[in-house]
Amino acid sequence: MSIDDLKVPAAKLRWECDPAQFDFTTTDDLPELDGAIGQERALRAIEFGLGMQENGFNLYLSGETGTGRTSTISKLLKRRAKAEPSLLDWCYVYNFKAPDNPVCLSLPAGKGSELAEEMNELLDGMRADIPKALDSKEYETNKAAIVEEYQEKNGELFARLEQEATEKGFALQRTVSGLVMVPQKEGRNYTQEEYEALSPEEREKLDEAGRYLTDKLNDVLRQVRENEKGTKEALARLDRDLVLSVVGHHIDPLKEKYAGFDKVLQYLEAVQEDIILNLEDFKEQTPQQSPIPGLKLPRVEPSFERYQVNVLVDNKDTVGAAVVSEPNPTYNNLFGRIEHIMQMGGVATTNFTLIKPGALHRANGGYLIVDAREVLINPFAWDALKRCIRSGEIKVEDILEQYRFMSIASLKPEPVPLQAKIIMIGSPWIYYLLYHLEPDYRKFFKVKADFDSRIARTPEIMKDYALFVATHCKNEKLLPFDRSGVAELLEHSARLVEDQGKLSSQFMEIADLIREASFWAGKEERTLVTREYVKRAVEEKVYRSNRIEERLQELIEEGTIMVDTAGTETGQINGLSVLSLGDYTFGRPSRVTARVYLGRGGMVNIEREVKLSGPIHDKGVLILSGYLGGKFAHDKPLSFSASICFEQSYEGVEGDSASSTELYALLSALSGVPLKQGIAVTGSVNQLGKVQPIGGVNYKIEGFYAVCKAKGLTGEQGVLIPQSNVRHLMLRDEVVEAVRSGQFHIWSVETIDQGIEILTGVPAGERLAEGAYPEGTINWLVDKKLREMVERMKRFSGPAEKEERKQPEEVRPIRSEAEEVS
Repeated sequence: MSIDDLKVPAAKLRWECDPAQFDFTTTDDLPELDGAIGQERALRAIEFGLGMQENGFNLYLSGETGTGRTSTISKLLKRRAKAEPSLLDWCYVYNFKAPDNPVCLSLPAGKGSELAEEMNELLDGMRADIPKALDSKEYETNKAAIVEEYQEKNGELFARLEQEATEKGFALQRTVSGLVMVPQKEGRNYTQEEYEALSPEEREKLDEAGRYLTDKLNDVLRQVRENEKGTKEALARLDRDLVLSVVGHHIDPLKEKYAGFDKVLQYLEAVQEDIILNLEDFKEQTPQQSPIPGLKLPRVEPSFERYQVNVLVDNKDTVGAAVVSEPNPTYNNLFGRIEHIMQMGGVATTNFTLIKPGALHRANGGYLIVDAREVLINPFAWDALKRCIRSGEIKVEDILEQYRFMSIASLKPEPVPLQAKIIMIGSPWIYYLLYHLEPDYRKFFKVKADFDSRIARTPEIMKDYALFVATHCKNEKLLPFDRSGVAELLEHSARLVEDQGKLSSQFMEIADLIREASFWAGKEERTLVTREYVKRAVEEKVYRSNRIEERLQELIEEGTIMVDTAGTETGQINGLSVLSLGDYTFGRPSRVTARVYLGRGGMVNIEREVKLSGPIHDKGVLILSGYLGGKFAHDKPLSFSASICFEQSYEGVEGDSASSTELYALLSALSGVPLKQGIAVTGSVNQLGKVQPIGGVNYKIEGFYAVCKAKGLTGEQGVLIPQSNVRHLMLRDEVVEAVRSGQFHIWSVETIDQGIEILTGVPAGERLAEGAYPEGTINWLVDKKLREMVERMKRFSGPAEKEERKQPEEVRPIRSEAEEVS
């Protein structure tokens, strides 16, 4: 194969999209995109995960930022949610048995707010009707009859007792200590002298009568208390019957309406009972008398908050299932909170009406979308989410309660049953981190939907791309694209992924390019976005970010950074590297040099010695030893020292894309044949001498082309790339045109032998049958040099070293590092 056959033709330097293949004039003619572009694997995983109703089959959407994870899942869920059953309303009501544990009620969508409104109406009705009923003539008559009956019974008891006491010479009198029986003489009480003047028999008789009457008095008082108790019960029954008649008028229709909801009926029964027990709260309140004349005390109104309904989640306006996206998944935002009110004196109080919902409450019965990173960085959120999924219920708790020095009044609401599909969106790195380090993760997020950053370039995908452009133009009121504009957008998409057969699925960048192209077209008062404005948008974006690239270019042109683009040099070659600055990536040439000399040190990677190289780069350099050993050490040992260096490199070097470059420089140094400085090289190599593909090929070619253009194109310059990288070429129009006109060249090689022939103009040479290489070839010259270096080393070896080499390999003594150095 000749050198000319290794040149890549201009037609293969980029894929060009033919605008004629589109059947529209502008994107205004197209409908909006329905669904996602590509991502079949992810869509099938999502469909499976959403269809699985068993516990733990929640989803993790993995992929790079901008691949459409959030927009895709949002569209799918909104479409799916409309066809699903309506959600439930969730309410908290007062727990009359345990006030610190509010009761949770579930009702069909819209019924929660209805219940809250009906309870407010019930309360208003009670506050109006109960005082009226208490002031009614019928109630007063019945109450007076009960009191009168009580008084009559007591009057009869005391009348009989007084009559019997009179008969026995005693009188019933009231003293400070209560009612007592006092003996009488001639209508008056006995004096102490008169009592003591009585004979013992008379005193005993009088005392016995007193004791008898006192017992009778006690019996009467017990009967009075029983009558009083019965009267109170009668009054309570009267009040109860009154309230039942008043409350029943309002609450019985509610019981009929919510007949199928047992917890609601229990709550209504508890409300009715509490109204009866707290009837005084509904009576008109009299102003409290101030102990200080002239000072008015504030009127204390009874609280009726316990009869309210806290509608935690109201789904009356929700069609189907809910789709909730929580952008800030803090603990309170996810699981709800209990608010407090600061009273006078700094006392914090709360009640069940201050319980507020979280995103999980709103998504209950539907879908919750959260960002994985945000959940993990918010304290308590991830652990609480796991507890919710594990227990199947949402608990509203004061998470900081355990960290306070002093506890405050709080509540323990009844948990809400959880039945929701949780979708976490994050990077692949977070997915694998959780999978390997979080024991519970694989139990609760069993479905992974993997979004790829690139998709196959098929006619269907290209049409969907056009629909994507049309959708953004219509939704954001942008200028429409014509066919050439869409074609240029597709070409740029292929360049983003560096593959002629793929397109980028990072639609965030594509959408930004659509907006920028529309801006530049609108600035020139155009009505359509054509190819010209898409190119300008790309160029303007590059110009905003390439200050560092231009500065490096200036240093090369000034000669501060030394790069030759003409002539030949032995052991010197232009390598290519890629610099990434976050928002901008570009290529630049770097001079690589190699020196060879006598010794047994092998190859020394200077970057490695000063710790400026990474492990992958070090591996690439070590592979060179394997290549040289397999190529030239069949009939002799390798005995040489060599140093390889990236000149004027003051930052870290990583990657193996320069391993072929270093090998070419080393072969040049060994053979003494100079390399063409107008040709830059990229590509990794294996031990067999096969050139392997690398990344960033477009940036590397364009970086070297810019240097050659600045120093003057000679028609001899170009870049040597791996043959397997040809499909990744998506070069700028300027570079393609330079290749087409013969001012610049791209060669693709499969082996080191092909590359060294292009760089030197001398054939590499293939091993002959007897094991030697053809005279005058690169490999012959390298082999000759290595053989000469072995012979020279023998002359400098000491007697002990010569004797050591005579010993068989299997019994050769092992020498320590200290001995080797000495």
